[in-house]
Amino acid sequence: MTITQLLKALKTGQSLDHLYLIMGQMDYFQRRLKTAFKQLVPVEEQAMNYASYDLETVPLAVGLDDAMAAPFFGERRVVCLDDPVFLTGETKKSKVTHDLDSLEKYLAAPMDSTILVFFAPYAKLDGRKKIVKQLKKAATTIELNDFSERDVRQFFEAQLTQDGFTMAPAALNQLVQRTDADLTLMMNEKDKLELFTHPEKTIQLDAVTGLVRQTLTQNVFDLVNRVLAKNTAGAVTLYRELLQAKEEPLRINAILQGQFRLLIQTKVLAKQGYSQGKLASTLKVHPYRVKLALQTQRRFQLADLNRAYLGLFRVERQMKSSTLDPELLFSLFMTQFAGQRVTV
Repeated sequence: MTITQLLKALKTGQSLDHLYLIMGQMDYFQRRLKTAFKQLVPVEEQAMNYASYDLETVPLAVGLDDAMAAPFFGERRVVCLDDPVFLTGETKKSKVTHDLDSLEKYLAAPMDSTILVFFAPYAKLDGRKKIVKQLKKAATTIELNDFSERDVRQFFEAQLTQDGFTMAPAALNQLVQRTDADLTLMMNEKDKLELFTHPEKTIQLDAVTGLVRQTLTQNVFDLVNRVLAKNTAGAVTLYRELLQAKEEPLRINAILQGQFRLLIQTKVLAKQGYSQGKLASTLKVHPYRVKLALQTQRRFQLADLNRAYLGLFRVERQMKSSTLDPELLFSLFMTQFAGQRVTV
């Protein structure tokens, strides 16, 4: 079942199943679905017939007891269970003990008057576990990890259309770039952009550039391009702007290293014939970031990428072991990197 189909079913309240498993890390859809499931229960009944439990702090048995209870003066009961970490391969010790035997029994015979929903905000579950296999077999599963950049664009434009707005192609491109194609971030900007554009109802490029800040990752991506272009003045200026915006030097450096690591991995694997989709799956990186990395790595030599990565590793070590000014350390890194030449 797709997210669109589920949202339509929840809106009508018809043809709903008794068990759902919502998988994936798209926070926007996780929050929207939680609201939609709650709205299945009339407001005046929600105190009695709706419940939500965080399984990081509440035993599974508490949620199952609620799910097995008959609705109180109502048509149905809705129970949402958040963060079922026991479905993953994580080995950290849980704060609470979960009765998985009782869950197996419930999955075999779910309560007809209850809609039980597992919200699993993880990239993947541990398919080797018996309970995961049973849950996937018994429940209707919705996967939120499969949204491509194209899907994100289409969904966002559809939401605008519902509101009576349109968006210029250049404006949408800029919004996607500034938010790293993160639908949650894009939807967070939607109301602001619509309000700014009213009553013209067409969102133009100036609205996006004036109202939407770039993510730190996107700013760092611009910084990566300046580093690789050996534009010392431009790179140091942008680095200074990030520091003035109260970004932590170690965090900036960590994201820089991560970007260069991605460029190196992408360049090596692309030479081995990996497609964009396979790269995203293998590296567990958002497809949009892989798309940008593929475009960037083609313009630079692997040797330069490696030198930049190792240079940033040394900067990190100096930041942690000395009291030298981070901007000075970055400036020294850029001076050295831009002054070196690589023989291929």
